[in-house]
Amino acid sequence: MTMTVGDAKPPGGSPEPRPKVLVDRLSVEYDGTPALKGVTLPIFRGEVLAITGPGRSGKTTLLRTMNRLIDRTRGAKVVDGTVRLDDSDVFDADADPCLIRRRIGMVFALPTPLPKSIYDNIAFGPRVAGTRDSDRLDEIVEKALRDAVLWDEVNARLHDPALRLSGGQQQRLCIARALAQQPEVLLLDEPCSGLDPISTLKIEEALSALKRDYTIVLVSHNTQQAARASDRTAFLLMGELVEHGPTGQVFTNPRDTRTADYIEGRFG
Repeated sequence: MTMTVGDAKPPGGSPEPRPKVLVDRLSVEYDGTPALKGVTLPIFRGEVLAITGPGRSGKTTLLRTMNRLIDRTRGAKVVDGTVRLDDSDVFDADADPCLIRRRIGMVFALPTPLPKSIYDNIAFGPRVAGTRDSDRLDEIVEKALRDAVLWDEVNARLHDPALRLSGGQQQRLCIARALAQQPEVLLLDEPCSGLDPISTLKIEEALSALKRDYTIVLVSHNTQQAARASDRTAFLLMGELVEHGPTGQVFTNPRDTRTADYIEGRFG
C-alpha cells in the first residue's frame, strides 16, 4: 500500500499542511520508456528523507527532476505531474532554472572538485552570485566547511589544491561547495558511494547537524545507511513509489511485501 500525502507526518508526528517540496503524480520518461510512474512524495522542512531501492528504480531521476537538471538530460521528458517548492511549481513557465538550482542544491556520487584551491572551490558560487567582499567570503567558506565537517582538517591549507584531498574529503568539499550557495534543500545522490567507513560516518554526522537548517534528500542503495541517517524513508522500485513513512516503521514494519523483501536482501 502506498501512503498518500494526507497519511504522511513530518518528524515528531505533527501534521504539516505544506511540505517544503511536494512531488505530485510525477511521471518521467527517457525516449518513451517510463522512469518514474505517478510518484507522489512530500518532503518536509528539517528532515533527512532517504530514498532507497535497487538500481534503475528512478532514484537519481527523481532528484534531477526536483532541481530541473532533468532539463539537461538527453531524451528525458516530464510527461505528467508537478514538483512544488513551497508555493511554486519548479516547471512553471516563469520559473528560472538557475534560481531553482540555487534553492535546491545537489551533490553527486562522484566527487567533482574544481581544479582550484580548497578556498576557491567554496567561494566560486558566491563570487558568481556577486559576493566580492573578502571578509564575507571568508565567513561563507568557513561556515560551509564547518557544516560539512571539514574545517578542522583543512583550515591550515585552504589555498592548497582541492585535488590533493582524499576521496572522502573531496566529497565533503563538494557538500560544502553546495552549502556555500545557501540552498533551502540539499539533494545527495549516493554521497558515500565508494567511500571508506570513516568518511561515511563523517558525512552522516554532518547530515544530522545540517537538517536543523536544511531540508535534505539522501539517495542511498545502502539500506543500513538509510536506517541510520534518515528520519523518513521512501522505497522506489522500477519507477514506482512503493511506500514511504517514518524510517523506523518502514524498516521494522513495512506495509508492502516488496519493501520487506528488499530490506531483507531478497533482491536488489
